[in-house]
Amino acid sequence: MQGSANLNLMIKAARKAGRSLVKDFREVENLQVSAKGPGDFVSKADREAERIIKEELRGARPSYGWLGEETGEADGEDPTRRWIVDPLDGTTNFLHGLPHWAVSIALEHKGEIVAGVVFDAAKDELYYAEKGLGAFMNESRLRVSGRRHMIEAIFATGVPFGGRSTLPATLQDLARLMPVCAGVRRWGSAALDLAYVASGRYDGYWERGINAWDMAAGLILVKEAGGFVGPVREGRDIFESGAVIAGNGELYEPLCKILREAH
Repeated sequence: MQGSANLNLMIKAARKAGRSLVKDFREVENLQVSAKGPGDFVSKADREAERIIKEELRGARPSYGWLGEETGEADGEDPTRRWIVDPLDGTTNFLHGLPHWAVSIALEHKGEIVAGVVFDAAKDELYYAEKGLGAFMNESRLRVSGRRHMIEAIFATGVPFGGRSTLPATLQDLARLMPVCAGVRRWGSAALDLAYVASGRYDGYWERGINAWDMAAGLILVKEAGGFVGPVREGRDIFESGAVIAGNGELYEPLCKILREAH
């Protein structure tokens, strides 16, 4: 795919940050046995990855705004465009030496995500999409799955931890969905959950209580791969509500119906 200058810039930044994280990830596995633990080390790795991305993106496009998990929000001279970045989505997996985490970068223009990159550096899988140009993983075009029956479908979600307020609602979701599908997975990275919907590995995904940087790039991947995305509660803004549903063309509506009727 011949992408725009912005998309190529995003890919370059994601790869550069990914290389830095892979080096740190090898160290995390060694730190598992230390008394102090790897927590401090991982937070430094996270911040360094965001520094790399910010330097690449804002260095090339200094007028664009910024929203990053680690460094927060900053306005740009161009109020219509901003980068939305999660330098390490799946921090807990990274912390435990589990190779399922990603760099996520999105470009928003006038309130719409127009380009997205999700880089699974541990597996060397680069997902990217641009509005109207399709979605890809490395050099392969992505399409959502063609499954039509709930009982054959696998869905993904995030199960809240640490006493988060969205846990009761998520447990209700699971109670209604699990009896009628082939399974639900919880792998700990929203960006990769959405990338897997785009690639047909999952048939759908939903989650409550997540941030814009967790899902921004993944949303355009799903849409450009022929899928659908929307809020858990009809009429709400996905980013403001922090709750999203994504799915293929056949199962998106049945999934919405189950999740919305649960509450």
